[in-house]
Amino acid sequence: MSQTILVAEDQQHVRSLIEFKLKNSGYTVVCVEDGRAALQKARELKPDLILLDVMMPLMTGFEVLGALRQEETTKKIPILMVTARSNEEEVLKGLELGADDYITKPFSPNELVARVKTVLLRKSRA
Repeated sequence: MSQTILVAEDQQHVRSLIEFKLKNSGYTVVCVEDGRAALQKARELKPDLILLDVMMPLMTGFEVLGALRQEETTKKIPILMVTARSNEEEVLKGLELGADDYITKPFSPNELVARVKTVLLRKSRA
């Protein structure tokens, strides 16, 4: 059974690229376009990993991350932040809120898959 990854990304072209690359790497992918939908889907699906954009409508990725880390049923889901915000303050904020990794746009699709595999492997060893 393949692992499920929730992708929360408001830019359609980026979301499509991520979805294509992850599906071709053998993952089941569920996509949403905004923070509120990401929170709802995460609660519903309890995916193996969440790729979370920071700048999204309705709720930011940081708000979603904070909410997921507060809930018993979602607090251990690995979260990889994917964002154009690359300054140190933003990266540290994401990590302090509980993100497992951080990748900045533009990114290499191959690097993204490698980071996903690493985070999932780390989770399976925990």
